[in-house]
Amino acid sequence: MPKQKPCKGLTKRVRVTVNGKVMAKGTGGRHKRVRKSPVQKRRLSKVRPLEKQAVKQIRAGLGLI
Repeated sequence: MPKQKPCKGLTKRVRVTVNGKVMAKGTGGRHKRVRKSPVQKRRLSKVRPLEKQAVKQIRAGLGLI
């Protein structure tokens, strides 16, 4: 049986920490930046952990389960 290949698009968007957290950047920070406040732009540029509901599916897509 062949190995499961990881989803290449997913590997470019998220990363898994040593402790197993799935980290990703905020969405909506690429366009219409003139209308956004500086606080909102800073918040969207940071990498943050994803919700627990999505972590199981993302880890499966990365081939970690």
